[in-house]
Amino acid sequence: MTPLQTNQFDLTHFDIGQHRVACPHCGRGGRDKTLGVSVKAIGDAVAHCFRCDFATGLRDRQRTYTPVIKPERHHETKREKLALWAAALWRDCRPLSGVALDYLKSRRCVIPPTDGDLRWHPALKHPTGHVGPALVGLVTHFATGVPMSLHRTWITATGKADVTPNRMLLGGHTAKGGVIRLWPDEAVTQGLGLAEGIETALSLAHAYQPAWAAISAGNMASLPVVGGIECLMIAADADTAGIEAANKLAETWHKAGRTAFVAQSERGDLNDLEAA
Repeated sequence: MTPLQTNQFDLTHFDIGQHRVACPHCGRGGRDKTLGVSVKAIGDAVAHCFRCDFATGLRDRQRTYTPVIKPERHHETKREKLALWAAALWRDCRPLSGVALDYLKSRRCVIPPTDGDLRWHPALKHPTGHVGPALVGLVTHFATGVPMSLHRTWITATGKADVTPNRMLLGGHTAKGGVIRLWPDEAVTQGLGLAEGIETALSLAHAYQPAWAAISAGNMASLPVVGGIECLMIAADADTAGIEAANKLAETWHKAGRTAFVAQSERGDLNDLEAA
């Protein structure tokens, strides 16, 4: 194995067990986690990249290591309805204008109607301390329409803000079974366009309206069949999770006697193609 300097990649930052993270040599960001990290209770740790074969281990550095065993977490039940403080934040958000419109236009998105569930906040605080404009989407249950959470995307006039992560759901709130209704229910008469992300859904809207955002691949795959929608046009992100989620949702609707189509881009998602 070839050791790597501690200030570049430190195995002592990991707890006992198996981990997958971005490789410090060939990592491409986002969901690209090709480095497997294994930390053993006996006090040694190794890391190996499945793409570029980079490898390192603590034993190469001639020092001992006792991993920290964190106490078991007791997971609290997440809220299924929007908290009062979150509802107040949603009321403070504004109809799309200014920086929010500039951002969506820079991404070549269709601008959704004002009675949809996408707004913006000019100075929203991020957990890192950053304060800036952000798109705010109200997450409502796909079947019942009950408000569940908020989805926030920190932006500039020409792209995402330089803050990590730049997209976040509210802590303590579940989003399972939820969507962002970019067009109101009244606009959904027979068919609906569905995509993971807001920008992808608003790119799909160039060809198919109304459109909603399902927030994530896992959430998309689990959405139920609901009344009043006879046809789904599903935009699949061009990754394994996105394709599998879109196909699973289409299969669910087919089995229920509904019509569902899957549109897939060759790379990224539909918004990547629109913005290219």
